Amino acid sequence: MTKTTQSQQKGIMMSETAVKQVLSLRDKQGKDLCLRVGVRQGGCSGMSYMMDFADPSTIREDDEVFDYDGFKVVCDRKSILYLYGLMLDYSDALIGGGFQFTNPNATQTCGCGNSFSA
Repeated sequence: MTKTTQSQQKGIMMSETAVKQVLSLRDKQGKDLCLRVGVRQGGCSGMSYMMDFADPSTIREDDEVFDYDGFKVVCDRKSILYLYGLMLDYSDALIGGGFQFTNPNATQTCGCGNSFSA
């Protein structure tokens, strides 16, 4: 199990390996970006995870913002209802590697790991 970078106030938690990978990907963009995490309708189980870089100027007043030593993870209010307590991890394994979502709100998860129902 990887060490978690978290505090009691974080609604979206990230492992150290996930933070390192996200920061590495952000650095390749050449800009100071935040990570926007959310959900949308679709996927095998009804809802799918969304994750993309965004300009910090797009952060809205009603967004939830979680700070990781200056790096911001942003989630809209509707999505946080489904994602509160989410653990985002990263694995570089050849099979099954990539970002992994562990969502305590999911009642069912698809085998692909990118889709869930709540």
